[in-house]
Amino acid sequence: MAVKPKRRRKTATEYSGGGDAVRSLKLLWGIRKRPSRGPRPGLSLDQIVRAAIELADGEGLSALSMQRVAGKLGFTTMSLYRYVPGKAELLDLMLDTVAGELPLVDSVPGGWRTKLEAAALADWALYHRHPWFLLVTPVRPVMGPNGMAAYDAELRAVCGIGLTAREVLAAVHLVDGYVRGAARLSVDAVEAEQETGVTDEQWWSERAYFWDKLFDPGRHPTMAKLMRSGAFDDHPFTEDVFLFGLQRVLDGIEALVRSRSGRCDESPETSRPPARAGDETPGDAPRRDEGPTCAQCGREIAQPATGRPRAYCSRACQQRAYRARNASDGR
Repeated sequence: MAVKPKRRRKTATEYSGGGDAVRSLKLLWGIRKRPSRGPRPGLSLDQIVRAAIELADGEGLSALSMQRVAGKLGFTTMSLYRYVPGKAELLDLMLDTVAGELPLVDSVPGGWRTKLEAAALADWALYHRHPWFLLVTPVRPVMGPNGMAAYDAELRAVCGIGLTAREVLAAVHLVDGYVRGAARLSVDAVEAEQETGVTDEQWWSERAYFWDKLFDPGRHPTMAKLMRSGAFDDHPFTEDVFLFGLQRVLDGIEALVRSRSGRCDESPETSRPPARAGDETPGDAPRRDEGPTCAQCGREIAQPATGRPRAYCSRACQQRAYRARNASDGR
């Protein structure tokens, strides 16, 4: 029997830019003067924004209020209004502050594909650190310094590869839309268990009646065949599924680039996966004396504690090797 949840998080869409536009922009860009009246400030705008982010991370946007943030900081609600006009402007500041966690893809070695892949992976990780971010629609963006810098860097990565100006925008938005949609499903799957108290396994077990009594393999032969193969055994919203889809999205952009110029700026020699902690600094020769190395780029591979040993340092390198083999075979 399903466990009745104690509370539900608000899942309705939120909109940024709901407050005073000019006051919000001044706060975002740091050109609003500090409060001059009253006692000496014991708070800072950054403290308020960080506390609001922590609150949203832990309890969702539905828990966000000026009163809750003030209580978390140990101040009165009115004291916060000396720094930020209201909740709408605070949400804008939260969004741009979180966007500041994204590394600019200019620093990623390689061509446009590697840079877009790095941006997508960074977004995926950010959405899982701050699930509430996905509840704020991007159709009305926060025009803050961090978000604008990340967006400009992604556009710059795709410029000059044979796409029109509109196609550059469309390519970046295509990747962003895919990542946002996939991350939303992944986050929803996790939160479904947390909010309902029912695990995914329990939920499906309670619906065994459908498979035992109602499901007809004759009416759904393709689904039945895939079920017998074990294709449905794994959860459909995993990171592996996300990475598979991401490569297919990038393949589509690459096919368009190739159709325009007959070539692409990506190759195993010029494109490498983003640098990770513990890897050599960009530009250094790959280290080959500290353990197994990637069969594609030569980077050292961190092998898993259990399971099959890895031949590639990332799924990106695995896909590049796959494409190279297909090209050599004439496929």
